[in-house]
Amino acid sequence: MLTRLGTCALGLALLLAPVSMSRADETIALALGSGSIFRLSEPFTTVLIGDPDVVDVDTHDDRSVILKALKLGASNVIFLDRQSIAIVNIRVVVRDAQI
Repeated sequence: MLTRLGTCALGLALLLAPVSMSRADETIALALGSGSIFRLSEPFTTVLIGDPDVVDVDTHDDRSVILKALKLGASNVIFLDRQSIAIVNIRVVVRDAQI
């Protein structure tokens, strides 16, 4: 029962998240096999990756990460603060390195 309630709470937080985010519509394009540093203006504690097969995130510190392009496609990456409130939601698009 508690797990179901926690899942519902997380779903509700993600549903309401775009209202409170500072960069909700940012899209980052990466070439397949490349990486990029992404810096946030606020500290985060948790990263949620929509499709971990497309992009990986290596935490550098509490305000920056390295985004790694793993597979062609797109994925959202959501950063949560200490209170589990979404502060940034970015879309990462991985394209063929030849294009």
